[in-house]
Amino acid sequence: MSHKRIPKRRAAMAAGGVVALGAAAILLPNANASQDGGSSDDAAAAPRTLKAADASDLAARLAGLLGDSFAGSYYDSGARQLVVNVVPGDNNQVVVQAEKAGAKVREVDNSMGELRGGAQTLKAEAGIPGTAWAIDPRTNKILVTADSTVTGDRWDRLESTVDGLGSGMATVRKSAGTFKTFASGGDAIFGGGARCSLGFNVTAGDGSPAFLTAGHCGVAADQWSDAQGGQPIATVDQAVFPGEGDFALVRYDDPATEAPSEVDLGDQTLPISGAAEAAVGQEVFRMGSTTGLADGQVLGLDATVNYPEGTVTGLIQTDVCAEPGDSGGSLFTRDGLAIGLTSGGSGDCTVGGETFFQPVTTALAAVGATLGGEDGGAGAGDAGGAGAGAGGEGDAGGAGDAGDGGAGAGDTGDAGDAGDGAAVGGGDGSGLTG
Repeated sequence: MSHKRIPKRRAAMAAGGVVALGAAAILLPNANASQDGGSSDDAAAAPRTLKAADASDLAARLAGLLGDSFAGSYYDSGARQLVVNVVPGDNNQVVVQAEKAGAKVREVDNSMGELRGGAQTLKAEAGIPGTAWAIDPRTNKILVTADSTVTGDRWDRLESTVDGLGSGMATVRKSAGTFKTFASGGDAIFGGGARCSLGFNVTAGDGSPAFLTAGHCGVAADQWSDAQGGQPIATVDQAVFPGEGDFALVRYDDPATEAPSEVDLGDQTLPISGAAEAAVGQEVFRMGSTTGLADGQVLGLDATVNYPEGTVTGLIQTDVCAEPGDSGGSLFTRDGLAIGLTSGGSGDCTVGGETFFQPVTTALAAVGATLGGEDGGAGAGDAGGAGAGAGGEGDAGGAGDAGDGGAGAGDTGDAGDAGDGAAVGGGDGSGLTG
């Protein structure tokens, strides 16, 4: 008998979890509405009105066109325009070409090479647990965040390193919480005493049904069940954690398993049509078993996070709230594009905070899987994001003690590519009202 993965949601979600959006019903009525009201004529000099997914394609083209003049880009969700940063130079023609292509061009001081060099310096001199950084194309600076554990000599070291980068290269802000992978006990998927979340259903390279979840779940247990104490329904195939990402591919044991391409919102589902890159400034939504549905904005790309247990690179930084139990959950757009898997962060859904996500596109490429309409596969995200990480009894996350929600993050990774604003896209779509 095939096993239909329809996760069991808590009827009452934790307080503060759905503050921003209210009932999940608001997500669906216009989920497929188009956001593109602009001209399709690339010769138009005025900035085009674009979906974030279309802005991704344009940004990739312009990054190659502008060469060394390119200093990142981001999506202005209010104006629905792609903003491209350029450093002033002698070749004004490339700027003209970028404007003709439909982008809004602005001149900035810091080149992408200078910003990446600054990120490398931070890695070498200030890789302090409790810190994170990503290049923010909106400010043309490196955004450095320090959690509440960074005090005394460690704060002085961080501040001195940032000052040493030079004026206008980086900004530092404090977070009230503590960076950790989000882990908690509860109902979702279970393995070896740990509780984690199914992120998105996918089709493995050999055509068999599988799902993506957080890598710190994949190293916590080999087999997973959809009920605490239940029989295993899936087995870990690949897991990356710590280091260059936080993702795992878990295959369903029954090859006849029906794995729908959708995110479960509790009382409704949102179809997932494919995966997309995140865009700085893009509106995104997260689903988790602890706090339910929450929304926010992408703040940075290729972020480096120095968890207490080590470093994970290549993540998406957002201001979407999350709490223990939400780790491994789905990050997606209103028009049904898979963006990320919850890794960790700080804060909660009462006071807010930062949350970091594993990009889905990177995970899919690494494990050789497809989702949604990409290849007719089994699809993405029926679970929509229950909590990843370990329950009160287990060790989830490999490097950390999951019992208190502190599953560890890796000890390797290259921060040098932090937050390249060129990777815009992801299609925030339209139709999610409220």
